[in-house]
Amino acid sequence: MSGSKKKRITKADRLKQLQEEEEKRQKEEEEARVKYEKEEMERLEIQRTEKEKLRKLEAKDLERRNEELEELYLLEACFPEAEKLKRDSRLLSQWKHYIQCDGSPDPSISQEINTFISLWKEETNETFEAVTAKSKLVLNLIEKLKLILLETPSYDLQEKNIIQYQGSILELQELLHLKFNIATEILLRQASTLADLDSGNMEKVIRDENVTLYVWANLKKNPRYRSIRFSETQIGFEIPRILATSDIALRLLHTHYDHVTPLGPVPTAPQEHTSTVTYFGKDEVKSVEAAVSKDLQEEYNEQENESNVVHEEETKVDEQGGIEGQTSLGPVNVSPTGHQRQSSVQEEPEATKYELEMKLLSETVSAAQLLLLENAPEKPYFSEENEVDLCQFTALGGVHHLDILELPPQCKPRKGWMIVEILKEGLQKYTYPPETAEDFETENAFPPIEVMLEVHENVIFFENPVVARWDAEGKHWKTDGISNVSYKSEDRLITFSLETLGPVTLIQDAHVNMPYQSWELRPLDVNKVLLTVTTVFTEIQIQIKENLCMLASIKLNDKKHSSILEEKWMTPVSFIIALKEAGLNIFPTGHSHFYVVINYKLPLVEVKAYRQMALLSSAFAFGWSKWNTVCDSKKVLFQVREHLPKEEPIQNPNWTLLMFSGDRAQSLKINESSDAFSEALKEETEFHSTLYHMVKDFASKEAMKKVRCSNCQFVDSVCHMLLSTRLLSYS
Repeated sequence: MSGSKKKRITKADRLKQLQEEEEKRQKEEEEARVKYEKEEMERLEIQRTEKEKLRKLEAKDLERRNEELEELYLLEACFPEAEKLKRDSRLLSQWKHYIQCDGSPDPSISQEINTFISLWKEETNETFEAVTAKSKLVLNLIEKLKLILLETPSYDLQEKNIIQYQGSILELQELLHLKFNIATEILLRQASTLADLDSGNMEKVIRDENVTLYVWANLKKNPRYRSIRFSETQIGFEIPRILATSDIALRLLHTHYDHVTPLGPVPTAPQEHTSTVTYFGKDEVKSVEAAVSKDLQEEYNEQENESNVVHEEETKVDEQGGIEGQTSLGPVNVSPTGHQRQSSVQEEPEATKYELEMKLLSETVSAAQLLLLENAPEKPYFSEENEVDLCQFTALGGVHHLDILELPPQCKPRKGWMIVEILKEGLQKYTYPPETAEDFETENAFPPIEVMLEVHENVIFFENPVVARWDAEGKHWKTDGISNVSYKSEDRLITFSLETLGPVTLIQDAHVNMPYQSWELRPLDVNKVLLTVTTVFTEIQIQIKENLCMLASIKLNDKKHSSILEEKWMTPVSFIIALKEAGLNIFPTGHSHFYVVINYKLPLVEVKAYRQMALLSSAFAFGWSKWNTVCDSKKVLFQVREHLPKEEPIQNPNWTLLMFSGDRAQSLKINESSDAFSEALKEETEFHSTLYHMVKDFASKEAMKKVRCSNCQFVDSVCHMLLSTRLLSYS
């Protein structure tokens, strides 16, 4: 009974227990404190070691910086060399045109293009078919002039040349449209002879690769005939009763080009920069020649004195300090050995002159590349409501010129002759609705005209197209006066109603494919790469080789989409224009940052990154990194790995994550699957001043050999495409 009872704890036992617990607690606290101090000391030691390691690496990087930058400068000599080749190519194309003697004018020579325009103005009574045939040459001349303005660097373009070329473009555009109007009038004079047997009205469709004409003449004036559909198409009009009973013709002239939108501004180099290149460069060449000549002569005189083979005349020259300011030595009596030395003295200034020329060209090219990435400081301002912002939207599929025309007097047969009255004022437009409507009582006597158009087959719309009409007074596109817009994407048919007819076009957001979701630049073969840009709607693959680009493939909704541009090699500038006109715009402008949420990077950092990526692109693959959006604007991040063209595709390639600030490159410890961003340096790696030397640490000899042997035009084209897409800022 007593054994089962619990033993009572005395006060002394309780005090002893509390004392033991206190001692245990103090011991644990002491152990924890010691452990913390030890860990803190270890952490501080690791931190100190890391700082010391970084300090040594930074010192090492600083020590070899000049050497690395000098080597990079030699490699980047490919850019001025490529520019020199482009200059030579432009001169050669002019010479080739001259010796061809094919009768076509050189559009860059004002006398030739003015003569061509004057002679064509004198040609009369040209049929529509004749004008369309001539239009091929005219459009080619316009394209050449536009390419001259776009391909010629801003520092090589003079203001007077820009005015001349743009003036010639406008004259050719206006004359071509005038010729189409005259040809339409000639065609409408014969409407009665071309009338359809069933309807009694005239309908004509003329197709060409650049122009399509749809014309309908209302000969019967049947008030019930209000629905007009051109044969074998869904294109047509729904006209009100008043037009169905009027002496009119309807014309839809679809030009697959756009000669309505005003010409955009041509980027020009700052005046002070241009003058530095053109004038200061020449003076500097002369001064360097004089200095080099003086130095070489002094060196020559010293050698002659030391060898004691100098004649008395030479000694006199030496005492006078040599002949300064000349590009070569004067005639003196020297030994055969001396003659050989004089020859080399004459060659060295020429070499120095070439080096100086390339140095100036290199600086100019770098400045021009930096200009490509310059963001506009202000968003465009528009005074009128509903005016289309051409910095945000782009017109696609050409222009549809919709006109209601007064039917001209018809041809009449008389005794084997065709007699026709020719109006002095030419083709006249029918005003609808009329300016004064006093004779009409009902308010809705002039309802809108319904128009059905087919979207051009070579243009891709990622969203429903927006219809815009041309405002002739304001000289801009507007979206008012258009109603009941309906778009059937399967049939590529758009229907809308217009209050008054005139030129219309279909517009799309120019930035629908921006920002990009990802990108990759991968070598394919020697001096050949594949650039893949993935957006919300599409995946675009571009091949680049030497000085040419080609659209390799397009995917829409993960399905391959055929395009007329595939397998067509073009120069970078022509290729960019063609892609934009097809609706595949992945080329930001200086105003794009106002319409797209971008990952802003300093332009100078971007330019340096693109130039060095292009240098390495023949042997290294580059790819998008999610961490590029996390780091600040002074740094760019991307993935890189060695990729030789003959290498088989790897399922899970081992990418290296690089961070570049323009003057320092480093390999990061994190990768794409890491949970958090860190700028910690990857183990057993170092800092370098260039991307070239960074990848050299882990690259094979074969890869670096391919890099050093890359074609200068290829490197320049890759760089141009990277600068044009701005992958590091717009993804």
